[in-house]
Amino acid sequence: MRNKIALLWDESFLWGLMAYEALKKTCLPFELITSEEIKKGLLLNYNILFVPGGWASNKLKTIGIEGAEEIRSFVKKGGAYLGICGGAGLATLDGIGLLKVKRRPTKDRVPSFSGRIRLDITPHPIWSGFDQKDKDNLHEPIFYAWWPSQFVVDDGLNVLATYGMPLSDSFTSDLCIGDLNYCKVDWSELESSYGINLNPNRLYGEPAVIEGVLGSGRVILSLIHFDTPDHEGGYLVLRNLCQYFLGSDLTAASSSEEHKRFSVKFDPQIGPLIEDIYKSVAELIDLGIRNFLWFPRNSMLFQWRRGIRGLEYCNLYILVKKIYEFLTIKKIDLHSEEHLFIEISFDEEIKGIKEPLTLFCEKAKELIILERLALQKRNLTFEKSDDPKIQNIRLELFSSSKSYGGLYKELIDKIDKVLYKFLKLERGSL
Repeated sequence: MRNKIALLWDESFLWGLMAYEALKKTCLPFELITSEEIKKGLLLNYNILFVPGGWASNKLKTIGIEGAEEIRSFVKKGGAYLGICGGAGLATLDGIGLLKVKRRPTKDRVPSFSGRIRLDITPHPIWSGFDQKDKDNLHEPIFYAWWPSQFVVDDGLNVLATYGMPLSDSFTSDLCIGDLNYCKVDWSELESSYGINLNPNRLYGEPAVIEGVLGSGRVILSLIHFDTPDHEGGYLVLRNLCQYFLGSDLTAASSSEEHKRFSVKFDPQIGPLIEDIYKSVAELIDLGIRNFLWFPRNSMLFQWRRGIRGLEYCNLYILVKKIYEFLTIKKIDLHSEEHLFIEISFDEEIKGIKEPLTLFCEKAKELIILERLALQKRNLTFEKSDDPKIQNIRLELFSSSKSYGGLYKELIDKIDKVLYKFLKLERGSL
């Protein structure tokens, strides 16, 4: 096996792109891999399988029985598995069962926490550079969680970190925790109104990062997003994790990475088309901001009002924006002494996005305004509304599924396939 990481792309979308950018910025040696490639035994070419966030249930469907067995075999034979958030959920007994850990039922957990939170860490190599007492020269163990699940852990597993106290700029659902603490709100009253657990104190002491073994391999599951954009502490842990798994010098491994320069060949009409696609999605985002339905938390994630499908719109925007950036920069120099110019056409794939995206945006604009007005009168949940017009548009766009469905799922899958090809080109492996 080479000292490389396989980043599983399927059913990750925004979270996959977040992990991709984090691995690039930390100069870790990695390649993208799909479920189909895993089923064909390609994990044998790697040391680490990194499964990023996203709906664990959707990942499980894509991997299937055959892919799940390949992953288990990979770990048993000495491979390492790193799962973050949804990728952690995939490895539980509710998924492919790498470790004896379950996910706490939604009704018993805090389902909508997001933002910075302090961890209580157990001495371990992945925390090299962190110290809870000496804050002069080392990083504090403060990291980001983005709407995580919660673990129910078997006694045989090693808990590497538990949740401490959230920071004041974190959120529970659409409520800023620092603001609520300032006002000394009644959490039980708020929870009754929202119909979900909101009090972040429910997280205190719960497992956030766990480690276990399967055969000769190691598994680390994290509900903390060490791949959060531009978070140096998280990036440091990612490097520590890979150093721990590989037990070798990562500098030598990453310096041998072969980067290439490429150019994209496309029909002259494709340039204006992708610009129109990007503008259509950007208008949706501006509409939501203008109507106080969401706002940016960082370069990739939004905060949205309860009852709105904010993550879906965010997902769509960030993926389309990335494709737009690729297509408006025809040649990307990846600082290699030896350049390989590749010409590849994306005409048909991009043309295939335009029609469903136009339909989606037309319907979504109407839905956003209807939901904005409905929020003036009553609480909404993303699952149901007593307004039949809102409910019908939601079913068409997203289906009744809590995870991705409807026209949105068809559209995001098409966009995802185009983005995947561009990222493979950038890694020099298409």
